[in-house]
Amino acid sequence: METYDPHKNKTEVRQGSPRKMNMRVLVISLIGIIILFAIIYLVFTMSQPNPT
Repeated sequence: METYDPHKNKTEVRQGSPRKMNMRVLVISLIGIIILFAIIYLVFTMSQPNPT
């Protein structure tokens, strides 16, 4: 296996990114879900007739 870092062995090269992007994905997904539910809530709230 070709390595771009001469100090790493084959096992270290196969490992994932050391930056650990999991938290960023989780936070962005959570914000997206909250915004989606807010939009759905607003659409259903606006479509209800006013109580008289």
